[in-house]
Amino acid sequence: MDLMADRYIEVSLAARGVRCTAQLLDDRAPVTCAAVWDALPLGGDVYHAKYARNEIYALFEPFADREPPLENPTVTPVPGDLCYFSFAGTELGTGAYGYDREVRPGTTLVDLALFYERNNLLLNGDVGWVPGTVWGRVVDGLTEMAAACNDLWRTGAAGETLSFRRT
Repeated sequence: MDLMADRYIEVSLAARGVRCTAQLLDDRAPVTCAAVWDALPLGGDVYHAKYARNEIYALFEPFADREPPLENPTVTPVPGDLCYFSFAGTELGTGAYGYDREVRPGTTLVDLALFYERNNLLLNGDVGWVPGTVWGRVVDGLTEMAAACNDLWRTGAAGETLSFRRT
């Protein structure tokens, strides 16, 4: 039997100087975990969710050879869940989302998200249910990260970066 050692990543908000440690859920989302792990480090402008509630995320160009399938899906992420989403530009291309860069039809974006508090529901008024793949869970530093995420919600995300790297 091939046993893989547990893998961990650091998730950070650079300007706020906050980081947490997450364990990859290789046993539940092996294809997604492999795709993310192979692409690390990743970082980009952070956004706070408008619809899902207690979520921060960054958008990336697709980084896997093939789009991972939906694994370990949820529409009700819990605190500490790391989720993977893939969106066509037509799904995100309305002004309601407020992205400060061009999101066009014909493009695909990967959304790597951290949920930091409870009572999340992945229901979007434009497209309906939006299941995500839970590929990791925060195992250390969630309290500090949640406080920083709340600050980001209240004071704004401009100038802040969400990063993922191997530990």
